[in-house]
Amino acid sequence: MSNLSKIQDFFAAYASKDVSAVKDALSEDIIWRIPGHHPLAGDKRGITEVLAFFDQLAKAGFQAQPIVVVEQGDFVVDHHRGWSTAGSGLDLMWCLVFRFESGKIKEVTNFCEDQHRADLFFHEIYKLKPIPERLA
Repeated sequence: MSNLSKIQDFFAAYASKDVSAVKDALSEDIIWRIPGHHPLAGDKRGITEVLAFFDQLAKAGFQAQPIVVVEQGDFVVDHHRGWSTAGSGLDLMWCLVFRFESGKIKEVTNFCEDQHRADLFFHEIYKLKPIPERLA
């Protein structure tokens, strides 16, 4: 099975909330990189953190429309329109670069058309707790 087919299966599992199939696609030590300066930004390490990120992202009702999905060796690049009508809304182009290792998604790096707008949106939707509860 090609990595492109694996990504298509991963997207289908994600869309249908098939957590078991999503987990099966991910390497145990996956790193999912979310850029920016907002509450959801940063590296998610391991399946548990990635699934927790997905749970949070679902709260904003994000939708995606694929534009181009291509494969080259161990990499799949997904260029899509992603939007949400939550809060004041967000509608941007995104690019995710997936790297496979041993047949599983090992690394994902997310790139955003307008990181500043994305940061503002995520701060609007995902409010931080006041200090001192916010601090670990």
